[in-house]
Amino acid sequence: MNIYDFTGLTRSIHEGLSSSMSPLAVTVTEFVIIAFAFMIFFTILGLVLVYAERKICAFFQLRLGPMRVGKWGLAQTAADAVKLIFKEPMITKNADKFLFNLAPFIVIISTFMALGALPFAKGLHALDFDIGILYISAVSSIGVIGILIAGWSSDNKYSLIGAMRSGAQVVSYELSVGLSLLTIVVLAESLQFSEIIASQEAGWWIFRGHIPALIAFCVFMIAGTAETNRGPFDLAEAESELTAGFHTEYSGLKFAFFFLAEFVNMFIIAAIGATVFLGGWMPFHIGHWAGFNQIMDFIPPIVWFFGKTGFLIFLMMWFKWTFPRLRIDQLLTLEWKYLLPINLINILIMAFVVLMGWHF
Repeated sequence: MNIYDFTGLTRSIHEGLSSSMSPLAVTVTEFVIIAFAFMIFFTILGLVLVYAERKICAFFQLRLGPMRVGKWGLAQTAADAVKLIFKEPMITKNADKFLFNLAPFIVIISTFMALGALPFAKGLHALDFDIGILYISAVSSIGVIGILIAGWSSDNKYSLIGAMRSGAQVVSYELSVGLSLLTIVVLAESLQFSEIIASQEAGWWIFRGHIPALIAFCVFMIAGTAETNRGPFDLAEAESELTAGFHTEYSGLKFAFFFLAEFVNMFIIAAIGATVFLGGWMPFHIGHWAGFNQIMDFIPPIVWFFGKTGFLIFLMMWFKWTFPRLRIDQLLTLEWKYLLPINLINILIMAFVVLMGWHF
């Protein structure tokens, strides 16, 4: 894996800037470079995921999906993005204009903050906090504030109902997401993403953590899908009931912010799952099989990371186009009566397994 270590590249950039700039100027320049890189990545990621969603949806429904704009419809999402950018932003007469305009920025900023803490490869990590899981859980929760503000400020009953549903849903399922991650924290003995990845060098925790790790992974995927308002948990924007939910009154670029944030949040949930349960950028290793492990090491870590994340995104899309939408009472019952008790018992079992040293 050392041949794909980005630490030397980032260090050389830092040293090159330091040789000709003051420390403050170096810090500001590095912030600008990282922000610019994330903005480009954010945009490309949104376009790719929207196209993948349409094609996977079509596959499950025995259709072709986008085919007309560009080769195999590859330019369709780019055409939609251009349309949204130049579309006139509308606002209703009685809406709270300041809060109406502020809401999409809160949602998109919280997504950017969470994205910055993800480890893409060795040395390719913008923020490596020692409380990484706690940080990403906290900043990803800010987005629901933007959704509540959007629903209330729109002066639309459908928007308000959608926002209230989203608030109840996100607050509820955050518990299961957090507890399922803590189950693996007990194994890894760290909240830092780089340490969690390093602890999986001999094997991914989903395999080495016995049945409790597998249960935690299943709960995480269900709760993570619900937290991102993805089907079959998309009650906040149920078209058959609420038109478009909390973003009914939004158009143009502001609507694009909500739309893009949903897909990038799906990527963030999948990336966290890949990092905590599947080793992140760590190749697939089996104990002391040195020859096999060396072969796996030749595959670039960034390929491992995006491969695992892409697989989990496919699972989330599979959920959406397979299961029917739940009612709001069923959605909350699933969390409070089933997932949360399972999680609480599971984390106690995992703590006992670690205490006894029964994990691989």
